[in-house]
Amino acid sequence: MFTAQVGLDWADAKHDFCLQPGGGGSREFGRFLHQPDQIDAWAQGLKARFGGMIAVAMELTQGPIVYALQKYDFIVLFPVDPSLLAKYRVAFKPSRAKDDPTDAELALELMLRYPEHCPPLHPQSVAMRTLSYLVQQRRMLVDDRKRTVNRLCYALKQYFPQALDWFDHRDTPLFCDFLTRWPTLQQVKRARAATLESFFHDHNVRREPLVARRVEGIKSAIPLTEDVAVIQSFQLLATTLVDQLRTLLRAIARFDEEIALVTPKLPDYKLFSALPGSGPTLAPRLLTAFGEQRERFQNAGQVQRYSGVAPVTQRSGKKSWVHWRWQCPTFVRQTFVEWAAQTINKSFWAGTFYQQQRAKGSPHQVAVRALAFKWIRILYRCWMTHTPYDESRYLKALQLRGSPLLAGLATKTA
Repeated sequence: MFTAQVGLDWADAKHDFCLQPGGGGSREFGRFLHQPDQIDAWAQGLKARFGGMIAVAMELTQGPIVYALQKYDFIVLFPVDPSLLAKYRVAFKPSRAKDDPTDAELALELMLRYPEHCPPLHPQSVAMRTLSYLVQQRRMLVDDRKRTVNRLCYALKQYFPQALDWFDHRDTPLFCDFLTRWPTLQQVKRARAATLESFFHDHNVRREPLVARRVEGIKSAIPLTEDVAVIQSFQLLATTLVDQLRTLLRAIARFDEEIALVTPKLPDYKLFSALPGSGPTLAPRLLTAFGEQRERFQNAGQVQRYSGVAPVTQRSGKKSWVHWRWQCPTFVRQTFVEWAAQTINKSFWAGTFYQQQRAKGSPHQVAVRALAFKWIRILYRCWMTHTPYDESRYLKALQLRGSPLLAGLATKTA
């Protein structure tokens, strides 16, 4: 069905390709720069020369070159697993020699010889892809926020550690405003008690015992150091990090607003928003983890393996080794595991299952992954049948199967 097949080895500044006409013949090698006009000239040249549909294999499912080629309706992209290509290269080159044109030819070989391992890329709807990018980018900002808070805590420990004792949550506008107004202990100690109380009241901190404890702590605090070099340098670092943290907090809030606008437009949103512990953050992530193309997964096991929640068992002779899956979309695995942890105290059977795993000696993370593994089977069924999750209905199903979870549930209820 393709008039030509192309293997593409992408890079930041240029792309090498290996081309084979659809009817066979000798292969051609070439290169074009990663510039919009160069990419367009290359694609239009293929269309003018071969016409019809053209298959392009590459080691990407998203990225600038993917976005550039997706706008051409005569190009079909075939993503190749990078680890599969690496193993394929080593199979024929034990020396592990690597070259971009060779990788382009190997991508072409994999697409031609093993099409079952290189399915074509079918983009989802604009709304779904937009939400997918938004939730991933939001997570990147959340990670940046965590790193910034850790660096800020490090800076404060050098000259102003009392601020960390007065505030349990350091990623809030309250903490940022406090350090912006009083970046050192000497400055905050000069503030009047009424000024401090007014500051906390303006930030909706109205529990009088908490306010009084903070004011008393400020007045009785003793400086950690009086070294001007330490205080001056780390004060500048702390205030700079506070500015960065404040920017990240505003950016995350803007992403939350945009996600809240996009998510309700998707038809499957109600399936995931009603789940226990999903909320406005995890429900969109669960929605994008499954997507809207139900033909992608034939059973729940494929979702478990794709997400990396399913463990891997290796056997050789009398030896057996079980480990977690290394090659998987990390963000998807984080989504399932983080959501499963939220269901422990919001779902009767989930909490009981988690406690049973801990009683067996499993660490917290292992128990949560086991719970996520079990949840995926339930979510897959709900997703495929367009049926919202019903806790009572699932408990009845457990009763019919005689599940050992019911004994734990009965004990918990009693």
